[in-house]
Amino acid sequence: MIELDREQQMMLSTVKEIVHDVIRPRAAEIDEKQEFPWDTVRVFTENGILTPLLPERYGGVGVNYLCFCLILEEIARACASSALLLIAQADGMLPILCGGSEELKEDHLPGLARGKLAAFAATEPGAGSDVLSMKTRALRKGEQYVLNGRKCFITNGGVADLITVYAYTDPDKGGRGISAFVVEKGTPGLSYGKNENKMGMRGSINSELIFEDMAVPAGNRIGREGDGMANMMAALDTSRLFAAAQAVGLAQGAIDEAVKYAGERVQFGRPIARQQAIQFMLADMVAATEAARLLTCQAARFLDREKGHQARKYCAMAKFTASDTAMRVTTDAVQVMGGYGYMKDFPVERMMRDAKLIQIYTGTNQIMRLVAAREIFRTLPAGSC
Repeated sequence: MIELDREQQMMLSTVKEIVHDVIRPRAAEIDEKQEFPWDTVRVFTENGILTPLLPERYGGVGVNYLCFCLILEEIARACASSALLLIAQADGMLPILCGGSEELKEDHLPGLARGKLAAFAATEPGAGSDVLSMKTRALRKGEQYVLNGRKCFITNGGVADLITVYAYTDPDKGGRGISAFVVEKGTPGLSYGKNENKMGMRGSINSELIFEDMAVPAGNRIGREGDGMANMMAALDTSRLFAAAQAVGLAQGAIDEAVKYAGERVQFGRPIARQQAIQFMLADMVAATEAARLLTCQAARFLDREKGHQARKYCAMAKFTASDTAMRVTTDAVQVMGGYGYMKDFPVERMMRDAKLIQIYTGTNQIMRLVAAREIFRTLPAGSC
């Protein structure tokens, strides 16, 4: 049972209206043109939901993780790219909110509620899941750091006004030598490579970022030197939760389309919804999606209660469970709809393409199983497994 207070119910009602009036009508066009949805950014900003996790003292509305997951799910039912816009915004904001100085927060966070965009930059060409292999370096020179390196596949990268960037300040210390920085758009030395041409999530920009002797004020460091790894891991936990919520929304959207189609499509003299083979498929699709939704909500509750180790385990499990479910459910939705499901006249082929990315980003589902397993076995004595 998911219980929401009156304010949360009103916010979700607003989100549903935006989805109906703005997002759903544009979803196919955004995908076809690989077009960043600036109109959606504007509508989100006007309605106070561009950065809903941001506390009120910085201009946000301060919803909890559970409510944010429900917002993401509702949006992803119609357009996964539009949900990813909010995920990228949260990914770039939370490291500052959780680890930045009060001055850094006051300088940068209010703008995110007013329409500025954020990004999270950790992935590199040779360092995806293997974070410790990153090559980006930040050398301290007086009251600034000079960054050199590159990042790839960065969501919102080419449009972000501020970017949370991770770099080695002391490579000899391994994970304890990574630090995080706020980099602002227009900083000399920051340039952009290609925007990726993707199979799915085509309404979201994923960019290559290049740092060449890029000077960043020391005051833009998030936390102390060496705090970057812990900061990043906390951000990835929440991002995995968001990905799970997005996947649940995608699966639900595909179910909605398949159920509607099955009730209208007549074969052998009756709607295919009366065929037992179709009924069994849809029953499995709905059951798997409901299970993924409940696991995602449980992970959100652990984050809201600040149950660190439980949250990490459940966020990882929710991410791989929900995204695997979304991939299977969207594929089955195409199957239920037959040849029509394969055509771009219906949204399920787009949903299937979008679902694949969620099995990959914020850590592949194979890595997610490793993360969950480590938490499962963390209480065993050293050397027992």
